[in-house]
Amino acid sequence: MGTNHMGRQSIRFPQPPVVRGFASVAGKKEREGPLGDQFTATVQDTTFGEKSWERAERRMQQMTLELALEKAGLTDADLDAAFAGDLLNQCIGSSFSLRNRGVPTLGLYGACSTMAESLLLAAMSVSGGFARTALAMTSSHFASSERQYRFPLGYGGQRTPTSQWTVTGAGAVLLGGGERGIRITAATIGSIVDRGICDANNMGAAMAPAAFATLRAHFDDLHCAPEDYDAIITGDLGRLGSEILHGLLEKDGIHADVQDCGVMIFDTRRQDVHCGGSGCGCSASVLCGPLLSRMERGELRRLLFCGTGALLSPLSTQQGESIPAVCHAVVLERS
Repeated sequence: MGTNHMGRQSIRFPQPPVVRGFASVAGKKEREGPLGDQFTATVQDTTFGEKSWERAERRMQQMTLELALEKAGLTDADLDAAFAGDLLNQCIGSSFSLRNRGVPTLGLYGACSTMAESLLLAAMSVSGGFARTALAMTSSHFASSERQYRFPLGYGGQRTPTSQWTVTGAGAVLLGGGERGIRITAATIGSIVDRGICDANNMGAAMAPAAFATLRAHFDDLHCAPEDYDAIITGDLGRLGSEILHGLLEKDGIHADVQDCGVMIFDTRRQDVHCGGSGCGCSASVLCGPLLSRMERGELRRLLFCGTGALLSPLSTQQGESIPAVCHAVVLERS
């Protein structure tokens, strides 16, 4: 007991699970961004042929899972556990997408950190011998999230300069045993940080301190440094949150070139997204599209993926509560 636990918050996996398959699906606006041709699939019709935005998100998750299973040469029957969640009330995007598939499922809510959280838990289950193959999956949809957290699209409300654009996207990773390929070797579980930010349209400022706290813990617990990684990627602080994170790191004497999925996925000068992208599907689609593809091609050897989440709800915002945030970090290495 305890031999795999490093420091206060981190884990080393004695039997690192291997990525057996992955896939990402993104919408029309994401297709028009800088990473548009690097997703597994994109769609022009963001209704996905469905009658509601919530059903569209469910269909998007199903497409992503089917593409990941096809890539891995697996079926639903091969999955011993699914770790999935989204932004909708009671995580209906994930539970509805997996219903009647016969897959043992654990629902998660980590807001925009859900991809990192699900990946971390799936890795623990496989490395610990509790699952042979596990799924990590999440999604977000611009229109369903607008209805959930702000106003229906027809309301026509103006966005503040610090706001971010919820990505229409989904990502899925299948983990299993093996010796070669992209492996998950370590992780840092984030603690919940709240620095008193109350503006629900400034999530980057709320999440940046949580990202800093997790990176600091990761470097301390695992006795490593930024230069040990080919890339450190957060998701998704947006432009303002990234600037705050870099300021916190520099103040602490940590010199790190940290990139952010919310900045990478859109062209903020050409696309009207203000501070960039957000939503569970932002970091999920970037990880399960461009990043893992680059690792597969050998362009990246060691990646530190840090999913950030603002743990607010419409009710807490209406009650004037500040915004707690969390960040989970996962180390991916190509053997």
